[in-house]
Amino acid sequence: MPELICRAENIVKDYPMGHQVVHALRGVTLEIQQGDYIAIMGPSGCGKSTLLNILGCVEPPTSGKLFYEGRAVNGLSDAELTRLRLQAMGFVFQRFFLLPMLTAEENVMLPMMEAGVPKAERVARARALLDYVGLSHRARHKPSELSGGEMQRVAIARALANRPQLLLADEPTGELDAATGAQIAQLFRRLNDEGMTIVMVTHNAELAQTARRLLHMRDGQIVDG
Repeated sequence: MPELICRAENIVKDYPMGHQVVHALRGVTLEIQQGDYIAIMGPSGCGKSTLLNILGCVEPPTSGKLFYEGRAVNGLSDAELTRLRLQAMGFVFQRFFLLPMLTAEENVMLPMMEAGVPKAERVARARALLDYVGLSHRARHKPSELSGGEMQRVAIARALANRPQLLLADEPTGELDAATGAQIAQLFRRLNDEGMTIVMVTHNAELAQTARRLLHMRDGQIVDG
């Protein structure tokens, strides 16, 4: 039976907006098992990205509980949450967020530097990851010298740098054309076929179809899947 990596129990997230409250999540429960590839779809404003941020310990829920490998995340210190994100999770964003002054190789090495990985190991791992995503020939190029698809592949390599158990992706093809998005979809499927656990938010129906499990959200709730 697959290992349970993460469990969210009755997650509620409210945002005060002046005299009103926005109910972004309304009691979401979700289990993520080792090897899952989950795509989350739904209209803008339905809570998809908020749920991803809570699963990634980027922001806390208003109420409800989050467990990672059986350990309650609620109540962990900022330092403990930072360490959990750094060692156990990888993040891929719509807008890449590569540092413009660094080369592709240096961008991939950043999370390993933060984790205290020795330099020789950082360099070898970064080069291996760039080769994995088909960009070993672009290792010394800066983001301004790369296409959108190349930048996203560098961002994926960076997300894999510390060998995370869980890869969280927020609209990973949102800034890409259809053909380039299809390449990223193939890369995600390859990663999952090789054992990576992925939770992805997307508006792209073709990308969502590469996932093994499709969830739909509406008004802060999972409505099917």
